[in-house]
Amino acid sequence: MNMQTKPRYAVFGHPIAHSRSPEIHLAFALQEQVHISYDKILLPIEGFSQGVAAEIQAGLQGANVTVPFKLDACEFADELSVRAQLAGAVNTLVVRDDGSVYGDNSDGLGLMNDIEKQYGVSLQDLSVLVVGAGGAVRGILQPLLERNPKAVSVANRTVSKAQELAHILDIEALSLQDASLRQFDIIINGTSSGLSDQAPDLALAAFEQCQLAYDMVYGAKPTAFMDLARQGGAKQAADGLGMLVGQAAVSYQWWRGFQPQTESVLQSLRASLCSKA
Repeated sequence: MNMQTKPRYAVFGHPIAHSRSPEIHLAFALQEQVHISYDKILLPIEGFSQGVAAEIQAGLQGANVTVPFKLDACEFADELSVRAQLAGAVNTLVVRDDGSVYGDNSDGLGLMNDIEKQYGVSLQDLSVLVVGAGGAVRGILQPLLERNPKAVSVANRTVSKAQELAHILDIEALSLQDASLRQFDIIINGTSSGLSDQAPDLALAAFEQCQLAYDMVYGAKPTAFMDLARQGGAKQAADGLGMLVGQAAVSYQWWRGFQPQTESVLQSLRASLCSKA
């Protein structure tokens, strides 16, 4: 198979240099025993639609979408899954044979699979706090609610954003201060605070009964949120590397009809991160 006939995929973002998506998807292609190309494409903040349309015209068959374009991708797609409609955010674009673009969101599925399979936690009948109200959080709430937790609360520094999201999904909105006065079985950090080595402004007491504190960002060392959770007494603390691999596997299956195995890819990525720490 030559370069011209390889199925072509990409990830769009701004910034994008840090993305591990190409190595993940190329590892999945090895499992499938096919050759694909997968590129990191930096788009200007105001140039998402034009940039993606040009790539599709040039033969792109599917794409992942990362910050800050998940809401733009929602508007760009010709048709949306129910998941993406509820999220108001798209992280996966599928280019159909007729050239139309289908938008979906694999973030929540990747997160749920990681929590359940990697950390052995069933979300049914548990109380869950989700911190943040941006595109990342919007993408996980519907799959989370499908697990039938006892209660889901969303807390945000700007309470009005949490209230807006809570109203759409009929869940509880809290300020960070109010959330700090409560205790939860699962606490998920969906803010980007970990990228700047900071944690949300939650009190240690919120973690006293916590079975799992999960940070949706990841790094070579435990995030500030993970450190905070452990100090507060959380039984387990995790970063979002497993979610990254899990959501990528779902996207790959949507594009190609092949279900990749994630464990070896996750182990390889973790080893790569730790070697650079």
